[in-house]
Amino acid sequence: MPQSTLTWLGHGTFLLQSGGGRRILLDAWVEHNPACPAAWKTRALEGLDALLISHGHGDHVHDAVPIADATSARVVAIFEIAHWLLGKGVPEERVVAMNKGGTVDLGGLSATMVRAEHSCGISEGDQILYGGEACGFVLTLEDGRRVYHAGDTAIFGDMRLIADLWHPEVAVLPIGGHFTMDPEQAAYACGLLGVRAVVPGHHATFPALRGTPDDLRRALATRGLHVEVRATEPGGTVAC
Repeated sequence: MPQSTLTWLGHGTFLLQSGGGRRILLDAWVEHNPACPAAWKTRALEGLDALLISHGHGDHVHDAVPIADATSARVVAIFEIAHWLLGKGVPEERVVAMNKGGTVDLGGLSATMVRAEHSCGISEGDQILYGGEACGFVLTLEDGRRVYHAGDTAIFGDMRLIADLWHPEVAVLPIGGHFTMDPEQAAYACGLLGVRAVVPGHHATFPALRGTPDDLRRALATRGLHVEVRATEPGGTVAC
């Protein structure tokens, strides 16, 4: 089976190309993402099978409705965001409403919704709507290996439960700081998760997001953790 890959589309958005041929978009900020290369704004949607939404902030859900309109992808989200998407006209048969602890089959691979430590309001004009809670996903690939996509989160001790229950080999973690974990916390999280590789995201888009992959490498080395940092520029692809 071919190697599964992750393409960083900038900020917190990734495209998973599974070894079994599935294309899964992790968070929905493509067209309006200033860090997403122009070529990927349409390329990312080609043959898309599913869109997984971690939480309701605009830099993760802004393009969900246009992506649903432009593709036949299933849209997976926590119950409250799924309800909001239905209200925006996304067809009911393509919206998968779920909650933490649940698992959805994506056709040869699966996604389990897990906890995240973050807020989740949906901006609607001058209001912020209740969006349930932020989450992450553990993706079980066709070959049985697991990838943990943390979404936006602070570090939390129950990452140890994710390690104990699912044994992910690769973690996709935010490192920018300010709104999420910084590199020092992300390095600690790698220790909790017991992963062999980490793919950093949610950094470099805006000045407030100061954490860098090199900072993460230094923090891992300081902790004596031998975790490979699979960093790339927006539009770049790494193995997972």
